[in-house]
Amino acid sequence: MPKKSVREMNMLQRQHYSLSARIFRATLLGAFILGAVALLIGLGLYAYALGTRYIGTAFTLSRDARTVLDKVVDVVPLADEVMRRYHALSDEEREQVGTEKYRARFDDLMEREDYKTVREILKVFLEDGDVYALYLAMYDRQTEKIVYFVDPDDDSGDFCRPGDWEPVVWKEAERFLNWNGRGRLYDIDTTAKYGWLGTSGVPIKNAAGEPVAFVLSDVSLNNVLRGMKVFLLQYSLAMLVLVNLVGFFMARYMRKKLVAPLNRIAEAAERYARDKRRGTGTGEHFSGLGITTGDELENLSLVMADMERDLAEFEENLTKVTAEKERVGAELALAQRIQADMLPNVFPPYPERTDFDIYASMTPAKQVGGDFYDFFLIDEEHIGLVMADVSGKGIPAALFMMASMILLQNHTMAGKSPKEVLETVN
Repeated sequence: MPKKSVREMNMLQRQHYSLSARIFRATLLGAFILGAVALLIGLGLYAYALGTRYIGTAFTLSRDARTVLDKVVDVVPLADEVMRRYHALSDEEREQVGTEKYRARFDDLMEREDYKTVREILKVFLEDGDVYALYLAMYDRQTEKIVYFVDPDDDSGDFCRPGDWEPVVWKEAERFLNWNGRGRLYDIDTTAKYGWLGTSGVPIKNAAGEPVAFVLSDVSLNNVLRGMKVFLLQYSLAMLVLVNLVGFFMARYMRKKLVAPLNRIAEAAERYARDKRRGTGTGEHFSGLGITTGDELENLSLVMADMERDLAEFEENLTKVTAEKERVGAELALAQRIQADMLPNVFPPYPERTDFDIYASMTPAKQVGGDFYDFFLIDEEHIGLVMADVSGKGIPAALFMMASMILLQNHTMAGKSPKEVLETVN
């Protein structure tokens, strides 16, 4: 039954499953993963840096505005009056915020000089600062709302009058109320109207050291999100180009340093097997590859060359041993035939004699044994019997046995005694 050959890949399979293709795909995958991780880190650092800059700008603006307010005007009476009127309202009346009836309760406060002074100061800072809004307000613990005092914004749609309020996440408001004065005071939240906003501020305290108002400034973080989108697009395009370049050059380098030497070794092995099948092996399939990568591939080519030389020597020695074994076998077969032909093998040997009967056989342990026997009639009254052992094997021993049989028989037929026969033959 013919030996089944190993299935070989066709050209399409070679291109898809080749080591260079796998290296290229692995390089692309690794570069994409590395790029994605770098992108996430870059986006985080970008958002943190830009957000920190915006928050820092807002905090600095609020702090500077409070410094000026502390020097120019006393904000505490105005803040106390707004909160007094706010707390005097019932829950139902507070829910009317934004209506003319609700605002009529606080409109006279806008005629106060301290209100006008605060508004003018905040307006100057708002126009010079890079913030979305700047205002004076207070977080009310009782109702968990933020109550506005002064808003310098001239936009009627966003203008907040004294006493106007909005709900807040009270956990974030407590951060402002409990601020210890260290670091930057800010909060980041998203709203349906303005999107992502960063609110930063500093408190204004009364004589007892309690906060009665906050100078707050809002910065829109939507620019940060837009910048992140632009950064993501630009980075993704750059990463796509870089990944393909890295994959291309890495695959090219690995093809030159790894795949090409492996293919040369595989082709040499294929030629070696083909030449062996045809019987035309030269023993120089691997030694002439010339792989000098200085790594395991070079060592593999050297090992394969040594193996090829060792196999050639082994086959040469095996051929010699086989030939010698065949020669010895032929010699032993010839000696066996000579021995079998020389020994008496016809029984009964003397059918006309009824006064005695004789039978003999020799079974050698191997093809040719050193023992032999012979018998012959000396005269009508005497028969000669010979049993002997010849040293050695093969044709020389068989020829020596044949000569010994002839000599023993000749000297015995001459009428000599057994002693004389053995002395003479020896």
